[in-house]
Amino acid sequence: PMYFLLRNLSLLEVCFTLVMVPKMLVDLLTPRKIISFIGCGTQMYFFFFFGSSECFLLSMMAYDRFVAICNPLRYPVIMNRSLCLWMAVGSWISGVPVSMLQTAWMMALPFCGPNTVDHFFCDGPPVLKLVSQDTKMYEMQALASTLLFIMFPFSLILVSY
Repeated sequence: PMYFLLRNLSLLEVCFTLVMVPKMLVDLLTPRKIISFIGCGTQMYFFFFFGSSECFLLSMMAYDRFVAICNPLRYPVIMNRSLCLWMAVGSWISGVPVSMLQTAWMMALPFCGPNTVDHFFCDGPPVLKLVSQDTKMYEMQALASTLLFIMFPFSLILVSY
């Protein structure tokens, strides 16, 4: 089971890296460094998706290690293949609401003025600089949702010990 979760973690990490690196390489090789609004939203969605899924998978892996250390004789019974599969699927699916909320909130803001992102990929703070209104409300929503989705895996780890 441990290697199954490690394979999922490495796949998530590769996908997380592939969200940013191809566009950065294209920007290094071409003089025209632009990205469309849809492309920026897509990149942001997958950035949030793979990042949050990775957080949830790491908490599942912490539970796996907890069972292996604290209940070594019962480990094969508790951490069977079915549970590991559900844990991996759950961590992948858990990234969907986080990324949907963050991306939908960000892309619904009114943009005007300069439309060039002064950053090497489409991340939240550089894109927020392009918004034509006060972004404090969005920043508070983003902070609240981020804290919620960070505290949930963290509390799972704390409860397991």
